[in-house]
Order: sequence, then structure tokens, then C-alpha cells
Amino acid sequence: MKVRENIAGSLVLAILTILVLLPLVTVLLQVICPGLKPGELDMGNMSLVMDVFVRPLWKKAFINSASMSLCTTVLGLCLAGVLAHIRVKYDFPLAKLLDVVSWILMIMPSFILAQGWVFFASGNGIARSWLHIEGMNNFLFSFPGLVTVMVLCKYPMAYVAIKAALEWYPARLVHAARINGASPLKVWTSVQLPLCMPTYFSAAMLIFMDTVGDYGMSSTITAVYSFPTLPYTIYSAICSSPVRFDMAGVLSLYLVVMIVIAMALQFYMMGRKRFDYLGSGTEQVTPRKTGPAAAVMLTAVTGGFCLVALGIPVGSNFIMSFSDSFSIEKFRFTLANYQNVLQLDGALLEGVRHSLSLAAVAAVIGLLVGFAVAYILTYSQFKLKRLIDMLTLVAMAVPGVVLGIGYIFVWNQKWLQPLGLNLYGKPSILVLASVASAVPLINRVLVGGMSKVPMELLTASQVQGARLGRRLKTVLLPLLHSSMVSAVLAAFGGSVFNLAITTILYPPNFSTLPVYISDSYNDLNFGYAAAATIVGGTFIVAIMLLLEVILNIGKRNRNADHT
Repeated sequence: MKVRENIAGSLVLAILTILVLLPLVTVLLQVICPGLKPGELDMGNMSLVMDVFVRPLWKKAFINSASMSLCTTVLGLCLAGVLAHIRVKYDFPLAKLLDVVSWILMIMPSFILAQGWVFFASGNGIARSWLHIEGMNNFLFSFPGLVTVMVLCKYPMAYVAIKAALEWYPARLVHAARINGASPLKVWTSVQLPLCMPTYFSAAMLIFMDTVGDYGMSSTITAVYSFPTLPYTIYSAICSSPVRFDMAGVLSLYLVVMIVIAMALQFYMMGRKRFDYLGSGTEQVTPRKTGPAAAVMLTAVTGGFCLVALGIPVGSNFIMSFSDSFSIEKFRFTLANYQNVLQLDGALLEGVRHSLSLAAVAAVIGLLVGFAVAYILTYSQFKLKRLIDMLTLVAMAVPGVVLGIGYIFVWNQKWLQPLGLNLYGKPSILVLASVASAVPLINRVLVGGMSKVPMELLTASQVQGARLGRRLKTVLLPLLHSSMVSAVLAAFGGSVFNLAITTILYPPNFSTLPVYISDSYNDLNFGYAAAATIVGGTFIVAIMLLLEVILNIGKRNRNADHT
């Protein structure tokens, strides 16, 4: 048994090394060995590392990414905490709308949201031309405006995590504090908040990592406003002529260093303290009914917030999709954009087919690898499973633009040609990169599900003579059905809309849905890009809903048999 665990663990470790560690290492090696050509090895290039504080573009990109990520993390965490507190504590109309809007924003790609905000706030956009709101473009295309938009895009990850933590509270500790004269505010700051610190730290990390590595928002905004960030500047270094491998390596190094510092800070702040408090003295929070005035106020605030956070970007895309001009000021209703998009031989449908096929393959392979990783981390005694866990965390933290560039360096080597493994310029490299980005998410979802299934159940079936395959089929997989469905759908949706990886790695004449939409937008075909967004997004969502129904048929049949 132990031998098989070691073989399986070693195989998983090798897969993760190829998918994650090797691309990351090759990117960082570009500093001293541009293009990974040993003949050009020059340790003197290490001086370029400090040039980030000298060269104007590098310095600007570094400062922009660092400052925007920090501000977004602080403000997004505060916003998520307030919304989660209101949602858990009070029962009022539109309360569930907060959950729905947050989940939609969490799934929706940032470049589509940014696209909608540009349509709304540009100089000839909806805010100025239709609503007669002056100065919106000056606000949005500034640092505070970009931070505001980024907060509205990134807060949902923290909101979901904090809400789940606040749904339970240590009743005995709270009552003891109140008996000793503590005010409600004192109880919150001295009892409940300290026990929720792991959740807040994790939520802050999620916001920071997603913001500092966000390529979609910066690439969309940069089309109309000069605001270079590290991910976009790294991409520009690879696409420039001549190609600046050293520049990509230096900026990627700083991007990775910022993420590592954030992770180290999280571990330091938590230390070895214990935060487990679920027990006999823990109660689930029951939202209390509010008075008429409070209900009206909370409903109005919630409705207004949801309208701004989701209604503006989605609504602006919808309105622009019917425009025959790139300017709302000269808006004239037309269906031509949809007619062009829906052409059977059109590029959009081909891009959708490519995206769906890539996402399907990535989801299936990612599920197999992610399941193996989760099983080893949860149930095995493999000595290097901490290293496996660290690699999955690294894969989740490394931005898509860095991972994509690493895949170019790894799979574009001449010595791979005789082996048939020179994958750059082929769809298979997109599959590998999509799997690498999907595995961490699948793994985290499945680890959470497996942690609820005690090892004793699998041991009992093994004692009865069941082999590993039978134990998985009859014990573990039925109990993990919901987790596996969630993991597959999350990986599928994430792979379809992964702009950074597909933009960097897509082969010639192999356009994907996000690349197609982004290219149309960058060519100032705003109406066409908006129509492509609406049609492509609606189609993908419909496919995901259909997949959920199909994947849950077996579970519904089993429930019907039991009843």
C-alpha cells in the first residue's frame, strides 16, 4: 500500500513540476539567460533587477501594480466585510441578491467588466451622453477610479469567504463577554473578529493575488488610458520587436516576489495560533427581521450597490451591442452587430468552438489530476505531500501572464523538435496551460469535500476486500458528487474566459472567444465587441447550466430511489 502511495505521489509531483514549477523557473531564468540560450548566459544581467527603480516604464508599472493591489485589497476587504455582516445579520428584501450578484461578478472575467465600464464612463459614453453626468471619465480614468472598479470586480472572493465564516458565532464566548459588561462593539472586536482572522487574511490574499496578476482589466483600460501594470508590461515585452526576454524575466520576478511577500505576511500574522471554535458552544446565526424604515434603507442600499457593481458594466455592454457607432453620443439602434456575430461561418462561432473544446479537455484532465492531488493530500502518507500542496498554491498564485510566458520558454526549445514535443504554436500548449491553471482550483474544492469524509469509511471498505477502484466508486465518489460538479464547472468556466493565457499562447488561425472579443475591442469595434460579449457569454453560461443539469442527473435519480 505504501509503495503504491509513493509511486502515485511521485507521479503527481512530476506532473505538477512540469505544469507549474518548470515554466515559472524558466521565466525567472530569463534575467541571466535570455531565451534560455546557454551561450548568452551573463550573470552581469542581475544588475537589471535594480533597473525596475530606474527605468521609467518599469518603475511606473511596478508602482502602479503595487499601489493598486494594496488599495484594492484594503478597500475590497472592508467592503466585503460590511456586505457579509449585513447579509448574515439582517433579513430584508433583496438580501439574496447580494449573493447572486457576488457570484456572477466572481465568475465574470475582468476584461468584460472593464469593457462595460469604459462604455459607460468614456468621454462620449452613457454617463455623459444619456445621463448627463459630467466628470465621470475624469474619475474612472484616474487612479482612484481604477481602484474603485477593481474593488467592485474583486470584492466577491472575500465576500463569499467572510460570509461563510460569519454564519457561525461562538455563542458561549459572546454571552460570557456580555455578562462581564462588554458592549456589542467590544464583543465584536475582542471575541468574534480575532477568531475570524484566518478568514480575513485568506480573503485579503485572494484579492491581492487576483489584482496584482490581473491582465484583463489592465489590457482593456490601457486601450483608452495609459496605466501600465506589471502583467501588461510583461506581455508587451514578449510582443515587442525585438523580444525583451530579460525585461519579461525581471518584471515577472517582481510580480512573483510581491505575491511571495504577501503569502509570507499572512503566515507570519497567523503564526501558530489556534482559531478553531466550532463546538458545542457554537450557534448558527439567524438573520433578524428589521423594522420598516431599516428594511427600506437596506433594500435601497443593496439595490443601488448591485445596480452599480453589476448593472452598469453588463447594461453598458448590452446597450453598446445595439449601437452602429463606437460613440454612445451618436447612438443609432441597429441589429447589424448581432447579425455579423451570428454568421454561421463567422469568426466568433469558431472562437466559441475552440474555447469550448479547450475548456472541456482542460476540465476533464484537470479533474483527474486535481482528484489525484486532493486524494494524496488528504489520505496518503506520502512524505513529499507538503511539496505537492505548495506547488498547487504556487500555481494558484502565479499570474496567468507569467505562466503563459513560461510555457513559451519551456515548449519552444529546438531540442524538443526531434521528440515531437515542440508544442509552441499548437493547440496542445493551450490545453497544458489551461490544465495548469485549473488544477489548483479543482484541488481546493475537492480537498474541502474530502476533508468531510473520514478515512475510517475507506478503511472499513478496504477491510471488506474492496480494492482502490471499488472504494473510490462506491464510497468516495458518491459523497464527493456535489464537490466534483462544482470543481468541473469552475474549471470549465475559468478555462473558457482565461484571457491572459489564450492571448499569449493561441496559435495562428486559432482564435478563442476571449481573444476574439479583446481584439474587436482593441480595434475600436465597440458595438461588435459588445455583441460578441453578450452572445458568447450567454452561450457559455447556457452550456454551463446544461452541464450542471446533466452532471446532477445521477444524484437526483439516487435521491428519488431513496425516497
